[in-house]
Amino acid sequence: MESLSDRVRQFCSDHNLKLNKHLGQHFLIDQSILDQIIESSEIEETDHIVEIGPGIGILTTELLKKTGKVTAIELDKRMIPLLQEFTNRQPKPNNRLTIINQNALQTPFPDERYKIVANIPYHITSPLLRHAFMESELTPESLTLLIQREVAEKICNEKSAGMLTILVNLFGKPKIITRVPPEAFLPPPKVDSAVLHIECFDKPLAEKPICEEIFKLTKIAFSQKRKMLRKTLGVFRFGAERLSALGIDEKRRPQELSTQEWVDLATKWLEY
Repeated sequence: MESLSDRVRQFCSDHNLKLNKHLGQHFLIDQSILDQIIESSEIEETDHIVEIGPGIGILTTELLKKTGKVTAIELDKRMIPLLQEFTNRQPKPNNRLTIINQNALQTPFPDERYKIVANIPYHITSPLLRHAFMESELTPESLTLLIQREVAEKICNEKSAGMLTILVNLFGKPKIITRVPPEAFLPPPKVDSAVLHIECFDKPLAEKPICEEIFKLTKIAFSQKRKMLRKTLGVFRFGAERLSALGIDEKRRPQELSTQEWVDLATKWLEY
């Protein structure tokens, strides 16, 4: 039986396909990793799956085996006919696969319940999460993403939180499913990767205005993350007294605060 790796390599060779590294095009050719992505996504037959950057449709093909509705958003127009061919589906009025040739960061996500499952270009991880959580009318039920390992580990590191950690924790619970070596891709990237699953809450930990304030505050604080809060937020009318009133030591640094403490800070900030 032909392996996934052989099938993808032959397909790319037959079509003389040159992948665009600037668009982060690295095709997954490891069947075991592909299976873990599908399994961790917990896809049901009635689910609407949004896939970002499907390429020729390696993951898309597996998604279509599990659910009746897949929306694939692909920026590279060269990939559209190849995606249709690889998945063996041509566009039809009521087709289970909908292909959108647009930038996913500028494409509205569905206004009905959906899940995101994707091997995304690594450079769009942060803006994609913000788009899904902050710019969409409806946040996804879950996200299962193949991303850079270092970024996945930072998102899951609550002891030394970064801005992405806080963003994700406001909307869901992240978990690393598995680590992925470079040789699992064609061509191999220069970094290790990981499958990250985010199970989203029924509603975020804070309302949208408070979330927006959190991002304003974290942008200020993390711009000088080695400095104590009194020397960053204190400059912006949030001095030691107000920090103390919230039970937050003014000598702490931004990465030491929990997500809930950022919620409390932003809530208090809006009151002043």
